[in-house]
Amino acid sequence: MTLRLMQSPALTTSKDPELDLDDPETNFMSLMKLRGDLSGADFFFAFPGQAWAMVPQEQNYKCFRTFGFGSGRLEEVDEGYRVYSREVLFYLDPNTGEILQEWSNPFLDGRKVEVVHIQNDPVNGVFARSGKGPLAPPYPYVSCGDMVAFQWNFFIQHPAAMSRKDYPLYSSGDVDQHAELWGLIGSKKDILNPDITSAYCTMSWTRVADWLPFMEMGNAPGKMVFHSHSLKLMDGPSELPQPILAYIEKHHSEYLTAPTEWNGPQMTSSAQVFKGIIDKRRAAK
Repeated sequence: MTLRLMQSPALTTSKDPELDLDDPETNFMSLMKLRGDLSGADFFFAFPGQAWAMVPQEQNYKCFRTFGFGSGRLEEVDEGYRVYSREVLFYLDPNTGEILQEWSNPFLDGRKVEVVHIQNDPVNGVFARSGKGPLAPPYPYVSCGDMVAFQWNFFIQHPAAMSRKDYPLYSSGDVDQHAELWGLIGSKKDILNPDITSAYCTMSWTRVADWLPFMEMGNAPGKMVFHSHSLKLMDGPSELPQPILAYIEKHHSEYLTAPTEWNGPQMTSSAQVFKGIIDKRRAAK
């Protein structure tokens, strides 16, 4: 087997005669088949993992187990594909796996805080065949034998949803600076098979970011590190662990299907959702 990767001036490898991922269209369509379903049917991912706190020069602390679930749909348009999606992520007790409603913050002498789970709806974007932007190809890849792995690295910096002045308990700073690191892995045979519109895919997801707002850490030194592996659920939500599926059906049933309305790219963030909760509570007082 030969290991191949995206060509660069000082590092080149032989081209794969069956799947040339240096060809822009092949690169683009290969990732679309792994990430979604070219037929336009809904697709689903589950991503269990962990969330750790890292305090400089002090300690690392396993705060939560996590379990995420997302539904999505691809729609072909002139420039490429629209992706309609939404996602939830639950914070679980690190030992029992119970979905938490409150959490004893060890950095605040065990003070109980209300847990606010991630509810991003919608997360819509455009995968364009050309141009610039975080979703534009070509997508960096590595391949070897039947294995194909794409990589996305998003290093994000923009004004924070909540300022330190107005939200001192919940905001780590006026600038949101974080990283979202993805790997998407699938089978060359599935990609090449014309009868398959949705190739099986596993993904890795790492997020390095500031404190979660509900932890009430303000701008104390420290970072949160999330690490998950995501699995494409080829038979749909029924593949989820029963306690997770039952919780989604009871509390967030809309997440069991992909969005159907398009109002342009809309990347809902957990910080925006949390800000909305706090603003609503303040207005009710």
